[in-house]
Amino acid sequence: MGSIYGPVTDWQNDFDHTDPEYNERIHEIWDDLLNAKKCPVAHTERFGGTWLPMTHEHVREIAYDTDHFTSRAVVVSTVKPDDAPIPPLPAPIGAAPPITSDPPFHQEARRLLLPAFAPKMIEPWEKEVEKICHDLIDAMGDREFIDAAVDYAQHIPVQVIARMLGFPLEDADKFRGFVHLVLEAVNESPEARQAAFESFNEYLDRQIQDHKDNPRDDLTTYLMNAEIMGNKLQDEHVRGTIVLILIAGIDTTWSGIGSSLWHLAGHPIDRGRLVDNPDLVPSATEEFLRAYAPVTMARMVKDDHDFHGCPMQKDDWVLLPFPAANRDPEVFEDADKVIIDREENRHAAFGLGIHRCLGSNLARLEMNVATRVFLQRFPDFEFAQGEQTKWSIGQVRGPRKLPVRVLARRPRP
Repeated sequence: MGSIYGPVTDWQNDFDHTDPEYNERIHEIWDDLLNAKKCPVAHTERFGGTWLPMTHEHVREIAYDTDHFTSRAVVVSTVKPDDAPIPPLPAPIGAAPPITSDPPFHQEARRLLLPAFAPKMIEPWEKEVEKICHDLIDAMGDREFIDAAVDYAQHIPVQVIARMLGFPLEDADKFRGFVHLVLEAVNESPEARQAAFESFNEYLDRQIQDHKDNPRDDLTTYLMNAEIMGNKLQDEHVRGTIVLILIAGIDTTWSGIGSSLWHLAGHPIDRGRLVDNPDLVPSATEEFLRAYAPVTMARMVKDDHDFHGCPMQKDDWVLLPFPAANRDPEVFEDADKVIIDREENRHAAFGLGIHRCLGSNLARLEMNVATRVFLQRFPDFEFAQGEQTKWSIGQVRGPRKLPVRVLARRPRP
């Protein structure tokens, strides 16, 4: 689906992150924008006014500046929050706390989630993720041609998050559909999107009620029993946080796994090094996260604000492209190169500022295991000739179709 504003003909003055060409040519487009140097931040009138900083310094500055930028809406839309058919909860709570929350509420909403995603809680999932990965590869049979995104990457985080929340695994298509609605279908009519949101909210309400009727030990029950300032969370808060976990836990990790496999399909030397030395996979994962960081977050301008000569107006959108920050040559040596054994790698793939991803331990585990198992079972593979990788649209970048040819395979250990 293309942008409702039409195709982009001038990226320097009229960029659009929902144009299908954007994610496909993202690094080339960013280079062109940076070379223009008309303003430290690119601007477009689309979406009612949107800004795009691309240096690490500027992305970091905005991410930490909660005085001038609010998190009440973190996905750019054709409709501003106040104009939505059913406006989300206002700041400081927002629709999906804590990512849509501003201080001081944000700290409390974030703090209650930290124990659930601590390393000691995430590490035991490794064997489960390994089994999921092997099962997915077993289901491919002996096919020579597979889609590493559709047949593999997209299923792993869906199955993990569903298990964590205590939701039915057979509802995986619902979760993927909702993620698409939130992140990629921003150009659809507000009425159609609102109807879909309400339908999914009803689904989540049924799951919350089922947990009330049938208590069990999972993340949903944890949220229902959690407290903020001595009070249990309202159902709206529980539901909003589940929405966040679904979106942040599925598409971002799916895209990270897919981008890692995309790189390896086109770089046989790196692929061979990881096959021969699986212990190098964690280092490679960090470099894939830096070079192909999937997430661009958004903020809104609280009040008219001059940002280094850029006249930002109240309720303008501001995109925070953490992937661009990760390729800033002022911060990273050989920033445009993928070095799988890079020694110093303080990347911003998991964000900067108060909303740094609290699920990073889980994302790293899934990416490490998914890459390791794929290489273990398919030690040699390449892009399928005559087929094209299809990239996502919007603020999370990753392959939606990744056709590859399997050149060598090994049985399940």
